Amino acid sequence: MMLAQTDTSWFNEIQATEGSAFSLAIKRKLHEEKTPYQTIAIYETLHFGNLMTIDGILMLTSRDNFIYHEMMAHFPLFTHPEPKRVVIIGGGDCGTLREVLKHDTVKAAHLIDIDERVTRLSEQYFPELCAANHDPRVALSFINGIEWMAKQASQPGSIDLIIVDSTDPIGPGEALFTADFYRDCFSALTKQGLLVQQSESPLFHKKLIQTMRSNMTAAGFVSLHTAQFPQPTYPSGWWSLTLAGKESTLPGFREKAAFNKTFTTHYYNKDIHLASMAIPECLKNLTP
Repeated sequence: MMLAQTDTSWFNEIQATEGSAFSLAIKRKLHEEKTPYQTIAIYETLHFGNLMTIDGILMLTSRDNFIYHEMMAHFPLFTHPEPKRVVIIGGGDCGTLREVLKHDTVKAAHLIDIDERVTRLSEQYFPELCAANHDPRVALSFINGIEWMAKQASQPGSIDLIIVDSTDPIGPGEALFTADFYRDCFSALTKQGLLVQQSESPLFHKKLIQTMRSNMTAAGFVSLHTAQFPQPTYPSGWWSLTLAGKESTLPGFREKAAFNKTFTTHYYNKDIHLASMAIPECLKNLTP
C-alpha cells in the first residue's frame, strides 16, 4: 500500500455509517463563504480540477461532473416523447441546465435554486457549466423550489419534465424527497410528463431509494424506473436516478433520436442509456 505524502493537503468526505471515506489531493482553497443557507467552498485539486463543496459535502469536480449532468438531462429527455417545457429544481451549478439546452425540442428551461451564490460561484470557477445561461430559453429564479412547485401545482399540465437536481436529503434538500413535494410535481406535469431525481447510491442508500419510490407512488405516479451510472467522486462511486411517470408505462426510449443526436457528449449515448436501464440483482426487490 502506498502512503500519501505528508506535505499534501487533502479534502476528505467521511461516510461514517458505511466505514468509508473519499479523498482528493488539494493544491489550495480558492474561496469559502457562508450564505444564508449553507457554507460553500471551492478548492483547486491536484488531479480533478476545481472542486465545490457545500457544508463539507462534495458537490462536483471539473473532472467527472459530466457523467452526472449528462445522465440527469439526456436520460429523461430521450425518454419523454417531445419535451418542450423543462423545470430544474436545484442544479445551481447549471451543468444539468447546459445539457438540457442541447435539445432542440426544449422551448423553455426554468432553473430554480434557493441559493444564488451557487450559480454565481459556478460562473466564476466552473464557467464551462454556465456557458448556456444566457440562452433566450432560460429563466433563472433564486427562490425556494418547494414553495414554487406548490404554486405551480395550481397550473396542471404546465410542465413536460421536472428534473430534481438536489443535494442529499439533509437540511434544505430534505423536503425534496417527500410525498407532498412529489404530489405538487404530479399536478404540474402533463399527462405524459416525467419527474426525474437523483437517488443516491444503490450500495449505500438503498433504503432511501425505496422511500423515494414509495413516496412517488403515494403522490400518484404509477410507473417508476431506477437507472444507474458510475460517479467516481460520490459516495461508493455508484450512483442512480429515479424516473417517475403518470401513465401505466413509461414512454419508450427514443433510441433512434439518441443514436443520431446532433450534439456532443462525453459519457451519454444510446448504448449507455440502454445499459443504465439494466436492473442489478440487489435492486430487483424494490417495490413498488
